[in-house]
Amino acid sequence: MPSPINYFLYSPRLGFRLWTPADLPLALALWTNFEVTRYLGGPFSPQQAEERFHREIALQETVGVQYWPVFLRSTGEHAGCAGLRSYNPASAIYELGFHLLPASWNKGLATEAARAVIGYAFTTVGASGLFAGHHPENAASRRVLQKLGFHYTHDEIYPPTGLLNPSYYLVPPPRAGD
Repeated sequence: MPSPINYFLYSPRLGFRLWTPADLPLALALWTNFEVTRYLGGPFSPQQAEERFHREIALQETVGVQYWPVFLRSTGEHAGCAGLRSYNPASAIYELGFHLLPASWNKGLATEAARAVIGYAFTTVGASGLFAGHHPENAASRRVLQKLGFHYTHDEIYPPTGLLNPSYYLVPPPRAGD
């Protein structure tokens, strides 16, 4: 079980930390899971999942963000990942994403994780806006994005699937005094 001291971001039920080389088994369990990856272009082989894992670690080192591993604070159980990607660096726009294991579905954890990442993006990372998209058949992700205040803007090709994905945008909340 990960020590809470390793968490850099918290929500009421979740803790976020950086991927470490010792987390490869967690990454494999997440990204080789058909239910998790079916809308992401999966299923992924162990080799593809490992490559994804190493890209996440490299992103943190080079850009300062990744899809961070997320754990249940009550048990330390790995719930999935949630985080950011650079989407439009010149405009400080980041992409929000979350991938949860099936045991964490239908509990409000995707919304909770995304809400924590949104707060972090605007207060710590300095994002000017957030982009998010979802597979056209993924109604659960659509509901989460709408609940979080994202607004549909356009359809965009998602290269791993070749499909037009509904795409959304979120602006930061107004600051006090604005």
